[in-house]
Amino acid sequence: MKRTELAIIGAGPAGLSAACQAARLGVQTLLIDEYTRPGGQLIKQIHKFFGSEAHKAGVRGIDIAAGFLKELEESPVEMMLGASVWSIFPNRVLSVAVDGRTQQIRAEKIILATGASENALGFPGWTLPGVMTAGAAQTSMNINRILPGKKVLMIGAGNVGVIISYQLLQAGAQEVTIIEAKDQIGAYQVHASKVKRLGVDILTGHTVKEVTGNGRVEKAVITAVDQRYQPVPGTERTLDVDLVCLACGLTPLSDLARLAGCRFTWSPLMGNYIPLVNDKMETTVDGVYVAGDCGGVEEASTAIEEGTVAAISAAESLGLVFAARAAQLRQEARQRLCDLRSGAFGEPRRLAKDALNEEYKAYERV
Repeated sequence: MKRTELAIIGAGPAGLSAACQAARLGVQTLLIDEYTRPGGQLIKQIHKFFGSEAHKAGVRGIDIAAGFLKELEESPVEMMLGASVWSIFPNRVLSVAVDGRTQQIRAEKIILATGASENALGFPGWTLPGVMTAGAAQTSMNINRILPGKKVLMIGAGNVGVIISYQLLQAGAQEVTIIEAKDQIGAYQVHASKVKRLGVDILTGHTVKEVTGNGRVEKAVITAVDQRYQPVPGTERTLDVDLVCLACGLTPLSDLARLAGCRFTWSPLMGNYIPLVNDKMETTVDGVYVAGDCGGVEEASTAIEEGTVAAISAAESLGLVFAARAAQLRQEARQRLCDLRSGAFGEPRRLAKDALNEEYKAYERV
């Protein structure tokens, strides 16, 4: 059986950050990802991050991923790509499918950084070719260099929907219409303003009624909705489209945390039931940590910082860093997290995370 001090599952922003931090602290680390190319969502993100220098403002996601990978290539971290972890057994034994075979790996500590999956939306015609998630459209454009459509209906006006709408226009799309069932735009104003300047209509209080076409998407019928999100008769409009993108939110991919026996809690703001963690990012199962969207959907920047905190905590638990030094490093990362969770968009998430920490403490007392 293969053994390692730390196994990190998922090579997206949280996993890459955790692996780099663990290597700096001298932890024997194995980074596992089911894809053959590490980077997760970062390798699809051609837009520049914003915020402060500490949050990599002005740097594109693809370049952030490249920086992490360069550091890992120069470190002793072992990467196992094209490998799927399908179970976690007691004593932190992983079952990993790779190259058509299953092997077991015993890890002293585990960081789960498995990210999130896109939500689907069912409506008449949703199975037609030309209906896809926004992430699939982004993969088509930014990785495979294929423009998936020229006349686009984007369903969802959050950051994902608005940013990918902008990227579709950059890639050559002729028209983009964004609809949002809620009565307000969920994206940061800076992103919404960019697409509005390009003539994109963002229709709040609207949803899709049906999509039609002969063998592929040709038309989409949209309609206004009332306060209960029910269609308002007589408000239907038909759009000529060849691509319908679903940007309907994300759900944490936390299956492995369930298999490990972690305690969960309900948090609609963070995307679903999520593993309960303390301020060290450790779950209720000793030695199992969670970082990034699998522990609550936020941004790539917060995933990076949570990966850092989890790696510091794992290294401390392994006895590779003194408690005082670990506390200092964690506090620096947590301050950056606090900065990210400020403002109208971030503050509710900071409060939600604080509530989760308090729930963890109450669980410990019981």
